[in-house]
Amino acid sequence: MGRLENEEWYITSSKKLIDKYGDVPPPWIYEPEASPYSIGWRMGGGEGHISILGEWLDQKKPSFDERVEYLKKYDPPGRWYFWAIRFLWEVNLYETDDEQFLPYLKKLNKLGFGKTKEEIEIDSDREDLI
Repeated sequence: MGRLENEEWYITSSKKLIDKYGDVPPPWIYEPEASPYSIGWRMGGGEGHISILGEWLDQKKPSFDERVEYLKKYDPPGRWYFWAIRFLWEVNLYETDDEQFLPYLKKLNKLGFGKTKEEIEIDSDREDLI
């Protein structure tokens, strides 16, 4: 399936996560106090978790509805709404303006994710995040 499926570290790590959570949880469960922009997602344990999650998703190939249920299980903090949008609609809005972002925020809201633009900004600007 993917590039990691036969790697021992992937098999062991993903099994531990699946045994604990029933799946491989999203980044904000792995590191609740991290910003999506943290260097920790590009090195060390965070990088490993992103790799495991990516491989697991490649293998599972979840439908749109399954992706929505996954996000509902792990209600994303506001700072992770851009990630959730990319996860659901495969669009990258990390560096965009409100004109592009707000329609997707409305779509998230219709799906039951109720954070407002202001709540997202407040959560994203927290100074205690790593």
